Amino acid sequence: MKAILVNDDKSLRWDNVPDPIIKSDEVLVKIAAAALNRADLMQREGDYPPPPGCPEWMGLEIAGEIVSIGDDAKKLSDWKLGDKVCALLGGGGYAEYVAVKYDMLMPVPKNCTMVEAAAIPEAFATAYLNLFTEGNIKEGNTLLMHAGASGLASVIIPMAKAFGVRVITTVLTDEKANEISHLGADRVVVTPKEDIVEVLKEELAAGHGVDVAIDCLGGSIMGKCLHYLTHGARWIMIAALAGQLTEIDLKNIYVRNVRIIGSTLRSRTPEKKAEILHDLVKNVYPKIEAGLVKPTIYATLPITEAEAAHDILYKGKNVGKVVLTVG
Repeated sequence: MKAILVNDDKSLRWDNVPDPIIKSDEVLVKIAAAALNRADLMQREGDYPPPPGCPEWMGLEIAGEIVSIGDDAKKLSDWKLGDKVCALLGGGGYAEYVAVKYDMLMPVPKNCTMVEAAAIPEAFATAYLNLFTEGNIKEGNTLLMHAGASGLASVIIPMAKAFGVRVITTVLTDEKANEISHLGADRVVVTPKEDIVEVLKEELAAGHGVDVAIDCLGGSIMGKCLHYLTHGARWIMIAALAGQLTEIDLKNIYVRNVRIIGSTLRSRTPEKKAEILHDLVKNVYPKIEAGLVKPTIYATLPITEAEAAHDILYKGKNVGKVVLTVG
């Protein structure tokens, strides 16, 4: 089969690699589409190696068709040959085929294309983990989702809204604010024009302060925001794109009972990931199939143009997901 490999100069090529050999608890999926994630860029740069046992090529989420099933996978699951599935991977999605443990698969939602389904596993699992498992968010709560134009925000914002959560998000320009208007955030803060700290102070005074924040930015502004959260709020750090250091008033943390939580999906055990996928199908798929939540697809390119697809992410052009099609 073929897969996308990284050359010594960090350029990409579509080249021959060995066919996957499935284990007894795995299925073989013929890949129709693979979605991009920023982790792919980090892996390409040599900063984010795949977990042991995973293929060397990139790709954390795919959609495709089951073409072979191991004996244990047959016994332990209801998967059948020909089932249309999407899958969460440790790596190896930029290829024609991939071997996947049976419990890392989800069905393709009834109203989704294969391209849309490929954009579900990583982003939706990350959204579910941080909203519900770490954030314990409830109907009527307020969420602060930084970087509203990001691929993850394009999932988290409508998912939160579908469960009755009020959403505040941040963007850098009026243009980006217009581009994400379809996501339905209640308040979009254009940060060069409006101070997010003052916004949170105003929201708290008005009686609907932030209960959960999902932060991929960090930096100096993070510590300043912590003063203006509800009692018992959860601030979830998933990355630190704006800087790894901040200053925190520790008294504010314990007086307001604020919890700061570090969270990544990739670091979870396979068992925990399988549990998240199970809960995602049970609790969120009805919202997807009702049309309340759907992946936002920014661009679709053939897998032979993976380098051009990566450039979209490198330049920050996308609002929503970029997906590669195979075959």
